[in-house]
Amino acid sequence: MGEITAEIRQLAEDMLETMREANGVGLAAQQVGVPVQLAIVDVAGVEDRPSTMTIDGKECDLEEWMPMIFVNPKLELGKAKEIGVEGCLSFPEITEDIQRSATVKAHVRLLDGRELTFESTGLLARALQHEVDHLNGVLFIDRMNSATKASLAGRLKRMQREYA
Repeated sequence: MGEITAEIRQLAEDMLETMREANGVGLAAQQVGVPVQLAIVDVAGVEDRPSTMTIDGKECDLEEWMPMIFVNPKLELGKAKEIGVEGCLSFPEITEDIQRSATVKAHVRLLDGRELTFESTGLLARALQHEVDHLNGVLFIDRMNSATKASLAGRLKRMQREYA
């Protein structure tokens, strides 16, 4: 994405409102039908799934950075993996264990134009991976193992019929 226009800023505001109304911790533009590289994460105050954010080796106060609205993200995934429960606003009735990298180094551009590089763990690392997957056309159900997908097939079909 190039210039951050007034339309992009309005989209970000609308997405933030949508995410909060749905009690989500992330939302990608593709989820609201807009094909741009824009996403939001907000893990501040989620105490049962702690996160860290480090810039230049110094841990940051998440409250100062959340919600984080960013464009053109690039992620460097850590080698260590962990399994954690995920949900998705696109599949409101489904939560499942998904394997993700435990650490993420993110390179993003904020809406004010600043470039930001930071490292993250916990829910923040997971949310970043989840939202960037959306930007790349990957859904969290695509990351489920085949047995889990098979067990959810009926629910997914029903959801597809209801929302079609």
